[in-house]
Amino acid sequence: MDKFTNSAWFMRIVAFALAALLFISINFEMESDKKSLGLSTAPEISTETIENVPVEVYYDRENLVVSGVPETVDVTLKGAKSLLINAKNQRDFKVYVDLSDPAISMGDRTVTFKISDLNEKLVATIDPEYAEVNVQERVTKEFSVEAEYNSSLLEEGYTAGQPTVSPKTVKITGAKDAIEQISYVKANLEISKGLNETVNSKATVKALDRDLNKLDVTIEPSSVAVSLKVSIPSKTVSIAPKQTGKAKDGIRITSISVDPKEVTLFGSETSLEKIDEINLPVNISKIDGDTELELDLNKPDSVQKMSLGKAQVKIRTEKVDVDEENAEPVVEEEEPETEQKQEEQVVEEKPEPEEEDEAAAIESKTFNNIQIVPVGIRDDQDAELESDVTSITLLGEADDLKKITKDDINLTVDVSNLDEGTHDVDLAVKVPEGVEWELDSKTVSVTITQKDEET
Repeated sequence: MDKFTNSAWFMRIVAFALAALLFISINFEMESDKKSLGLSTAPEISTETIENVPVEVYYDRENLVVSGVPETVDVTLKGAKSLLINAKNQRDFKVYVDLSDPAISMGDRTVTFKISDLNEKLVATIDPEYAEVNVQERVTKEFSVEAEYNSSLLEEGYTAGQPTVSPKTVKITGAKDAIEQISYVKANLEISKGLNETVNSKATVKALDRDLNKLDVTIEPSSVAVSLKVSIPSKTVSIAPKQTGKAKDGIRITSISVDPKEVTLFGSETSLEKIDEINLPVNISKIDGDTELELDLNKPDSVQKMSLGKAQVKIRTEKVDVDEENAEPVVEEEEPETEQKQEEQVVEEKPEPEEEDEAAAIESKTFNNIQIVPVGIRDDQDAELESDVTSITLLGEADDLKKITKDDINLTVDVSNLDEGTHDVDLAVKVPEGVEWELDSKTVSVTITQKDEET
C-alpha cells in the first residue's frame, strides 16, 4: 500500500482529481453570481404583437388591377425580448404580397403574406395568413359627367336652369369588371342652405353602378367645376297712385303723379299672373299746397321681392273758395268782351303753358327687356350673363321721348379683361342725346368659363 501511494501515478491521479473539483467549484460560483446579477447567458424568450402593419403589393401596375388585399395586418413576433423591442420600435421589416410574376393569370386567387427584412433570430406569425384577391386587366375609359343638386333647396318662386360642368368628361381607370359596371358618373353640388342665387363651385366626381353603389376606381380629374344658374320670374307693372283721405278746405288736388311709373316684381309665375299694378295710397288730408313725397311701396304677400321699395309722388294743388269748391258750376250769359278784359284773360292764361312746359321737362319713359350685349369675348372663353335683359327709364321732354324706340338704346358689357370666374361688371349705356337715363342696377353678373379643347 505504501508503495502504491508513493508512486508517481498515484500523485498524478490525485492532482488531476483535485484540479477537476476546483474547476467545477469555480464555474458553479460564477454562474450563481451571474444569475444574482441578472447576467444569465441564456436569453429571455418573449412574444410581441405589432398591429396595423402596412401591406405592400408587388404587381404590374401599368396593366393590372389587384383588389382584395387588406391595407394592414397584425404581426406576432417571438424571440429575445431585446430583439422584440427593437423590431417593434423600428418597424424596419415589411409585409408584402408578391404578384409580380408576368405569367400570373386573371381572376380570383389565394395568396399568402410574406415578411422581409426581419431579424433571423425572430419568428413571425401574420394574421391573417392569406388573402383572397382578384386580378383584373387595367382599363381606362372616358365618361361624360352629369351634375346634380338637391332641387328641394330652391327657395319659393326661384327656378334653376340645367347645371353645367367643366370639363364635361373625365377619364376613369380601374379593373375591367368595375369599368363595365359603371352606369352613372355624377358630380354632386353640395348646397347647405336655400338656393336664391347662381352657384359656381367645385364638385367631387363619383362613379356609380346601376344600384347607385360607389365603385372602386380612379377618376381623373377627381373634381369638376359646376355652375348652376338660379333666377326668379319677373314682371313689370305700373304704379297706380290712389288718393285717400279728404283734402283740406280751400285746397283742390289737380294732379298726382308718380316717378318711376313702373316697378319690377319677382316671384312665381302663377303669382305674377294675378298682378297688373301696384296700388300706392296717397293721403291728401294733410296737403296744404304743391308737395313732393317719398312713399313706401307695399309688396304683395305672393311676391318675393321688388326692384324698388319707394317711389316719388308729386302732388299739384290749387286754392279755391270754400263756397266755390262746394257750389255747382254756374253757366253765365256771354257778354261782349272789352279789350281790357281780353288783355286780363291773356295775362291769366300765360302761366298755364309754362306749367305744362315744366311738367314736360320731367317726363319719363320706361323700356323693358332691353338686350344686354357682351363685347370683347376672347376666342378661348365663353361668357354667360346672369340676366341678359333689363329695364331702363329715360328722362326728358315729352316730344323727345315720343321719338325714341328700343332700337335707339344700346346696352353693352365689356368682358375683354375678365379671367375665369364670376364678376360684377358695369353696364355701358348709349341713348339719344338730350335725355337722361336710370337703371335698376348699373352692373350685371358675368360668368367666364374656358372653352373645352377640341380633341
